[in-house]
Amino acid sequence: MNKTTSIIIPTYNEHDNITSLVQRLAKSLAGYNYEIVFVDDNSNDGTAELAESLKDKHPVSVIVRKDKRGLASAVVDGLSHAAGSIVAVMDADLQHPPEVVPSLIKAIEEGADISVASRYIEGGGCQGWSFSRKLISRGAIFLAHLLLPATRKVKDPMSGFFIFKKDVVANAQLNPAGFKILLEILMIGRFQNVTEVPFTFVTREKGESKLNARQQIDYLKHIFSLMRRTGELLRFIKFALVGGSGVFVNVGLYWLLTRFAGFTPLDDTVTGSILSGNMAIIISIETSIVTNFLLNNYYTFADRNTGGIKALIGRLLNFNLISLVGALIQIGMMNLLAVGFGLYDLFSLVIAIIIAMMWNYLLNNWWTWRR
Repeated sequence: MNKTTSIIIPTYNEHDNITSLVQRLAKSLAGYNYEIVFVDDNSNDGTAELAESLKDKHPVSVIVRKDKRGLASAVVDGLSHAAGSIVAVMDADLQHPPEVVPSLIKAIEEGADISVASRYIEGGGCQGWSFSRKLISRGAIFLAHLLLPATRKVKDPMSGFFIFKKDVVANAQLNPAGFKILLEILMIGRFQNVTEVPFTFVTREKGESKLNARQQIDYLKHIFSLMRRTGELLRFIKFALVGGSGVFVNVGLYWLLTRFAGFTPLDDTVTGSILSGNMAIIISIETSIVTNFLLNNYYTFADRNTGGIKALIGRLLNFNLISLVGALIQIGMMNLLAVGFGLYDLFSLVIAIIIAMMWNYLLNNWWTWRR
């Protein structure tokens, strides 16, 4: 390649892996113009010193941070020292095989703006992972896809092994937390094409894993931060406001039907009265579904309101299907609370509506108004 590839590698107590990592990168990238930028969080095992000692034989530079911690922020700091127009990010623990880097670079050469080493496409995998580790990983990806729709184009947005054109993050305000810098770039960066390259996440042979409960908490904070900065949190608030209007329609109509139109309140335990109360619920739910759809289509998801009348009808049908399932959730929950536990019927209704609203938002954001 004519353009330098900068490989940013955050480190903390990875002394035993540094020499092998640099040597394997040198072998894999023979003929490439590259540099390795180690960003070390003041390791106490001599990691930085060892990396410095490799400068004579390899294109290595070392940045030592004494007042910061965190893989993602280390990558951001490394960017300011990267000379290349193409930037690679990988771990120092050799769980990201250096031999995959040329394939990632090739994807950039072929037109991708971001090339992700993926565990979750054909040919990829995770070596030696327990069921719980796999479950946590899949759950984190599902949460990202659910709450940050822009990440859905990538099957492994949690990967810590990827390459991107430096222009992707030019002028971007990167403010990541914890380990997941790729999420930040996918949400904040400017790009058109993303490619995934399969790789197997191998078992660590030396050193200790940095994954802990704190990192999982940081991940949740990062998700919330990205929702706030990209407008997804505002979208949820809008959906909640629309849902509030639906609550007014739903509760108000139920109240009118059961207090003035001859329908019997659901907390009356006579069998005929229960049927009458459920009919009142069904009528009030269907009315609120229609008003909620119109408000969400032209307010909450206005930026995804594309296509003509056919697309509008399709969204309406999707919304109704999701809402009907939500209605079953609402009816079941209200019966459980009002009939099963004897709670006041209007109080039971409000609780049931809140639970159903969460279902409706998540599924409609995922499906009805998908990007």
